[in-house]
Amino acid sequence: MSQIVVLGAHGQLAADLLRRLSSETVAWGRDTLDLTQPESIATRLTSLVPRLVINCAAYNLVDRAEEEPAAAFAANAFGPRHLALWCATQGVPLLHVSTDYVFGLDSAVEPLTESAATGPVSVYGASKLAGEQFVRACCPQSWVVRTCGLYGRHASRAKGNFVETMLRLSTQRPELKIVADQFCTPTSTADLAEILVRLIETDAYGLFHATNAGGCSWAEFATEIFRLTGASTRVLPITAREYGAKARRPDYSVLNCQKIGQVTGMSLRPWQAALADYLQSRES
Repeated sequence: MSQIVVLGAHGQLAADLLRRLSSETVAWGRDTLDLTQPESIATRLTSLVPRLVINCAAYNLVDRAEEEPAAAFAANAFGPRHLALWCATQGVPLLHVSTDYVFGLDSAVEPLTESAATGPVSVYGASKLAGEQFVRACCPQSWVVRTCGLYGRHASRAKGNFVETMLRLSTQRPELKIVADQFCTPTSTADLAEILVRLIETDAYGLFHATNAGGCSWAEFATEIFRLTGASTRVLPITAREYGAKARRPDYSVLNCQKIGQVTGMSLRPWQAALADYLQSRES
């Protein structure tokens, strides 16, 4: 029982975790372990019996989830439940990654703590909230970590990330309409991976928030991307209503990350600094 299993191997967070974990780590994608198939969980994990499982896998197509609620709940809620039950039975700790989209119903104006009332406003958010509740209820040795606005070097082809999308569009259009009335914290998967590795070295199980520091609107995020890259694309601020996404997003989901800082002795840097490093690393 020496290996660590990372699920969601093809995602950007998993890739950055693998760079920081020991050589005894194995990474599995959906083709190896499908969370929507309970028998897959038992068969694959029992053959290995890892010392730790990290779940980065998720159905994260937020707008499509409005049309495919069963698929979203299968991957984000019931899959993690089966995983947590197996881990609890085997005495294997589980780190489960969740999202700021568990919030949104209340009109928050201050960074949200772990004890803040949840209230998802989308199918995706509801499925992720159910998943984290299942994990916490079924597996006492679990860390559930909510994060926000992830971007990393290994963005999936299907979904990409906001930074890469803005960089691509900046070569195609002189101006972009970007939502200016929704606030969160863009978070580097490289930075998040660092603090998660610190967290799993502790036995401080529970619910945590982990993002880069600060907060901004999506329009402010895009503006900073273009400023740092010297792009001439102009940002035209619009409202979420004007944008008209199929799924509603939280108006404010900046997370208070003091708790994980106290446990790990580590605080993540401001989102602007992380973004600057990310953009510089793309050129190297």
